[in-house]
Amino acid sequence: MKIEKTTLEEFREELLATGKYSTKETHRAAERAKKSALTTLRFTLGVSKVFPQCAIAEPFGRLDTDKWAHYCFSTVQIAERLGMNVNFEGWENRAAYKGPVMYLCNHMSTVETILLPPALLSYGPFNIVVKASLSHLPFLTKAAAHMGLVPVGRKSPRDDLMTILKTGTERIKAGNSFLIFPQGSRERVFSRKLYSSIGAKLAEKAGVPVCPIAVDTRCQPTREKGVLAKIFKDFGTVDTAYDIRCACGPLIECAKAREMHEKSFDWIAGKLEEWGLPVERQG
Repeated sequence: MKIEKTTLEEFREELLATGKYSTKETHRAAERAKKSALTTLRFTLGVSKVFPQCAIAEPFGRLDTDKWAHYCFSTVQIAERLGMNVNFEGWENRAAYKGPVMYLCNHMSTVETILLPPALLSYGPFNIVVKASLSHLPFLTKAAAHMGLVPVGRKSPRDDLMTILKTGTERIKAGNSFLIFPQGSRERVFSRKLYSSIGAKLAEKAGVPVCPIAVDTRCQPTREKGVLAKIFKDFGTVDTAYDIRCACGPLIECAKAREMHEKSFDWIAGKLEEWGLPVERQG
């Protein structure tokens, strides 16, 4: 059976109309690809090609948010081609609010940093905080700035806080939403003690609600051991037995940072537990 290729336009139409997206049987391989080096290579190339695509398009003035969304959507397409299901739920919560929000999301792998832009851009422009090394990859500096990536060095938490509060407030006041992964680094376990309040502080300062997002991208975890971990840490072994899931929670009204921080953690933790993922609720 020929696999139909899901388009970004089809994805957005379903997401905006229903608040959900689920891979159709005709849009994914009938059998899941076996766990192997070849499967990992195929998925990694399908996901990571967004970087050279952006780098090539930028010098010619062809890079804009629409192109960026299309490039990033390759994450969904390659997952389905390898037999995985991609499921989005709860996005009617975001559609119900017209205006910029503070997106807070758990961080499991590199996958969600590329998976999320096609969805978030469906509700308006947004900026994202990333580690500085990502935006400094060869030929990507200008492209990263053009797409609104806000790099932080992670060497000085205080400096990072000041950068995010200043830049984030400016971008939000200009009408852009903002995305932060409060864990900072990719973690297998969602832990309260690693869940920074920086996003909630920005939401309070900018006067916008928090939109919590939970993702399950364990299909490609970070490499923790072996020789390849030093070179390809961001792209671990792919296991197509796991589907990709992304849920949007009810918006949390702007309040004191501590209150928004706790409510966003609790919602994300609850959703991850529902999916059978490990959570540490004690700080």
